[in-house]
Amino acid sequence: MQPSQIIEFSTLEAKCEYLKNKRMCMEYKFIENCSEILNQKLIQRGWRRFGEYYSRPNCMGCSDCLSLRINALNYSFSKSAKRTIRKNMNTKFLLQKPTVTTQHLDLYDKYHKYMKEKKGWQYYSLTTSSYHELYSSGAMKFGKEILYFIDNKLVGVDLLDFLADGLSSTYFFYDPDYMHLSLGRFSMYQQINIAKIYNLPWIYIGYYVKECPSLNYKNDYKPYEILQGEPDLKDSPIWLSQIV
Repeated sequence: MQPSQIIEFSTLEAKCEYLKNKRMCMEYKFIENCSEILNQKLIQRGWRRFGEYYSRPNCMGCSDCLSLRINALNYSFSKSAKRTIRKNMNTKFLLQKPTVTTQHLDLYDKYHKYMKEKKGWQYYSLTTSSYHELYSSGAMKFGKEILYFIDNKLVGVDLLDFLADGLSSTYFFYDPDYMHLSLGRFSMYQQINIAKIYNLPWIYIGYYVKECPSLNYKNDYKPYEILQGEPDLKDSPIWLSQIV
């Protein structure tokens, strides 16, 4: 299926969300009916999908946002990772097409209120329509969600795309009442396990920013590769193994 419409645009320069005293600018592609092949090409070149919108930073004079992909097939679980997995022995999960329920919205709202208090995130609530536009639309055949349950209660939602060469990890939110279970890390370990089961070599986890506390945790998931530059669709993406 060919995309029915592609609209390209960029935001005006604004205060950077990741780094103090820096400015940021995002470029976007709005794509209806995005094919699996085009989705793959965009993710491989550093674009991130939210609904039918694809975005990546395009900041003049700054290259601190580094696209990172985990080498899932060569990833070895540490003792700490194994402890986290054991802590979640009673955590159940369901892989399915993205949905929107009252439980989704309540959990999303609870998580973001908590992150506003803990890390100063900007808080805004989502309606059923806005949640669908941001997380469920544009999923086509490749977009999925993993729902996490404890005692039949929804405690985590993990949004991701299945690619020909891996998984694109889009967004995860969880119930802060279960922080002791390290659900964020557990969800990443589950993605790594899924990649190993399906023999998918890579997990694309978005941007690593060394000086940003909300993003520098990604450095823990070694081995990984970093995308070089901002390749166009006509260019071959170059990913290199390195320690940042």
